[in-house]
Amino acid sequence: MTITLEQINKAPDSDATTLLAGLYEHSPWVVQRALAKKPFASLAQLKHALANAVNHADLAEKLALLRAHPELAGKAIVAGDLTAESSHEQSTAGLTHCTPAELARLHTLNADYQAKFGFPFILAVRGPRGNGLSKRQIIAEFERRSRNHAAYELEECLRNVNRIAELRLNDKVGTHPSLGNHVWDGLEQLATYSDPGFAELGQLTVTYLTDAHRACAALIAQTMRDSGFDSVNIDAVGNVVGIYNAAGEQHVASKTLLTGSHFDTVRNGGKHDGRLGIYVPIVCVRELHRARRRLPFNIEVVGFAEEEGQRYKATFLGSGALVGDFKAEWLEQKDVDGITMREAMLHAGLEANNIGAIQRDAASYLGFVEVHIEQGPVLNELDIPLGIVTSINGSVRYLCEITGMASHAGTTPMNRRRDAACAAAELALYIEKRAAEDSDSVGTMGMLQVPGGSINVVPGRCLFSLDMRAPLDAQRDALASDVLTQLQAICERRSVHHTLELTEKAAAALSASDWQQHWENAVTALGVPIHRMPSGAGHDAMKIHKIMPQAMLFVRGQNSGISHNPLESTSSDDIELSIDAFMHLLLNLGQTGPTASPQQ
Repeated sequence: MTITLEQINKAPDSDATTLLAGLYEHSPWVVQRALAKKPFASLAQLKHALANAVNHADLAEKLALLRAHPELAGKAIVAGDLTAESSHEQSTAGLTHCTPAELARLHTLNADYQAKFGFPFILAVRGPRGNGLSKRQIIAEFERRSRNHAAYELEECLRNVNRIAELRLNDKVGTHPSLGNHVWDGLEQLATYSDPGFAELGQLTVTYLTDAHRACAALIAQTMRDSGFDSVNIDAVGNVVGIYNAAGEQHVASKTLLTGSHFDTVRNGGKHDGRLGIYVPIVCVRELHRARRRLPFNIEVVGFAEEEGQRYKATFLGSGALVGDFKAEWLEQKDVDGITMREAMLHAGLEANNIGAIQRDAASYLGFVEVHIEQGPVLNELDIPLGIVTSINGSVRYLCEITGMASHAGTTPMNRRRDAACAAAELALYIEKRAAEDSDSVGTMGMLQVPGGSINVVPGRCLFSLDMRAPLDAQRDALASDVLTQLQAICERRSVHHTLELTEKAAAALSASDWQQHWENAVTALGVPIHRMPSGAGHDAMKIHKIMPQAMLFVRGQNSGISHNPLESTSSDDIELSIDAFMHLLLNLGQTGPTASPQQ
């Protein structure tokens, strides 16, 4: 029998605790503490209260909570001592029907994990979609996480405890994220296309205008048509553009809300980066179409063809073309196979001479909004499903070389060395320290190379990259100035020389205050706490920002929010919340009217 949120809110705490029994293994105290926050305006608010109760418990309570959970395919299954909830979950994952080899492997993993950490391995075996992980996936995750540090793994187990409780609560109230599942399945289908050399390895790589890229574009276009868009086309740079018309016959004169994200990927990347921001608005349009509802503005969803700069050095090509920032010289760039961009476009049936015609007239638009997986650990660690982006960090990048003197590692005294690698290492440590002094600044030496290095030679050359970012341009510039000043000082002190090449400088893109408020209103309406944060990564929104106001919504990632990695993931429940937030934004705009376009 299902229960309702109204029942939980109205029931005395003792009765409400009974209604929610079984969410946390043999640990009713979690529910009891969460109920102190009654009444709950939404199921999402109740979920957050439960997670908060766990996260704010003391260490002894957290450990007791973890130790109350049974081992996967452990002795409790044989003895029949599992709770009904755990029995259902382990059975669904096939853990009650392991082969002898699988069972032996799991028993070894359980024993080694307990010996290392002192608590059982906790995994939400129903997975991010809620329909169950395979035994292969469970064992792979077990092996991966067994290598974690103890403090991190404690928190990862607790996050999985909260995910298990979320799925169990869904069962109790008889609700499941059907729209989130729909988007999840769409992203899985899109991920079946991958470039040669990666597809054979089961890796996801989709670079600009490859056959896999064009197959993705065709699938997105068909998904738009099936969802009720009035017009769908692939433009001169390969962007997939779908438009859902405004109400009435005057939709041509109506303003347009622009949204979308990119569908290309980094090499061996994840399934949600960029693509989530295409499919969330598509499903919103689908629901509007199903309800035969039109809004007083057009909705334009763009699957940007290129953002990552993987095949050609032309980052943000897709969104850049919409703001008049496509550089003609890009057409002559060659990929690793010697194919120019112009040739790739011709092969894809695109006409480079038409690129200028796709530039957007900002006066015709209300603004741009983008949904994106966070690509970082913040929301995951806070156990908050959605984040409000305040700005996209400005960045500056350099390619650098330090030249010292190569010499014999055995005969050159330490105080006589001109070690280029040690100079770079000293700078790397300074960057780490200096960036940490500023709120939300980051600095990275991402590439570090000793050309022709040998185990018995003091490095005479060192090549490295610098990437420095901050929410404000002045903050970024101050960081860069300090780092370059320190580089100069290090080189002088160590009697080495350096050269610098500025390769990129991108301005910070502050979210338009009114559009940020639209997202905040939507998130608040869901009962989810507001968390404001900058984006350290670049996004298509920072390009569109050049001609119209923009604001972004982040969706929590799993696995520490890792991105540009096959482990990148979110959950269907969090996707559902992002859909709800996007629909709230659309309907609220429809009620307030689109004529007063917010200003940057």
